Amino acid sequence: MHVLELTKPDGRSLTLYAREPIGEVGEAPSPFRDPLGRSPHLRRHPLRDEWITYAAYRQDRTFLPPPEYNPLAVTTDPEAPTELPVGAWDVAVFDNRFPSLSLGADEVPASVVDTAPGIGKCEVVVFTQDRLSSLGRLPLSHVELLLQVWADRTARLAARDDIAYVLPFENRGAEVGVTLHHPHGQIYAYPSVPPVPARMQQVAEAYHARTGRGVLQDHIAKELDDGARIVYRGEHAVAFVPAAARYPYEVWVATIEPVATFCDLDDAQRADLARALKTVLMKYDALWDRPFPYLMAWYQAPVDGRPHPESHLHAEFYPPYRTRDRLKYLAGTELAAGWFAMDALPEDKARELQQIDVDIDA
Repeated sequence: MHVLELTKPDGRSLTLYAREPIGEVGEAPSPFRDPLGRSPHLRRHPLRDEWITYAAYRQDRTFLPPPEYNPLAVTTDPEAPTELPVGAWDVAVFDNRFPSLSLGADEVPASVVDTAPGIGKCEVVVFTQDRLSSLGRLPLSHVELLLQVWADRTARLAARDDIAYVLPFENRGAEVGVTLHHPHGQIYAYPSVPPVPARMQQVAEAYHARTGRGVLQDHIAKELDDGARIVYRGEHAVAFVPAAARYPYEVWVATIEPVATFCDLDDAQRADLARALKTVLMKYDALWDRPFPYLMAWYQAPVDGRPHPESHLHAEFYPPYRTRDRLKYLAGTELAAGWFAMDALPEDKARELQQIDVDIDA
């Protein structure tokens, strides 16, 4: 992996990654000249005991821009607003101009609830220079590079005392809230472990204390033994529709043996995980014969400097569809109670994905 560090005119960092030497790329561009100068803050929910981030300036961010405006597009026009330089790079990471969390946060307004600075980091990860491509259409070596990039970002953020959890994710499609159509995701680095991974961590720690094994590790063994919901099975990685899926076409992608974070993957695991990931993405698009919308979230161990044998790096995909002609949104029982109601069996949705043949080496 080749890496080049740059700084944008507004002070934000830009890191370029490539499979081959990058060479000259010129200055780091930015649609903005002035420093960010904005400070998010946190407020404590009195009934849920959870932090909520407030960053009202995000109302000014780009949202579903017209085709002629794409700040993630690479251009040689010095007057064109862009975040990315011309050059021989494959993946780019830069600080979000409209972050929900910021390492420089220092403003804490008075409130009737507990407040705190919105310390953290929000990064944009551009998967490729090709604005017409997608993560699932990239060569396997490019997907492997992205896994290495996520590891590098995790390691850098984990080195900070004020970061407790690192979450790479991708919103794909306007249906799930994407604001730019260029292939990209984000990384959020939090000052504490957020509620969803915190609950997963609590369950994993209790299970490991009882059994000496990982809860996802044992569940994967059961899924492999059953076989009914497997979408991809390799030597080191697996993808499957979980038996207790909460969404139609929900898929989990993981290493078969547990690793705590992206940083802990060996070369063989990383290569097979890339094959599992690309298989799922290609099947999604082939299933609908269109770019398939989803939220992809990667869960890994907290970055607190302690060993986490109970943790198991994995991705969870949350597609919004219920049927072929109707969008699935969260209903009252799901939003209000957190009790999901499914009107499709995981086995049926897995069968649809299993019947789709894809060539991931193409």
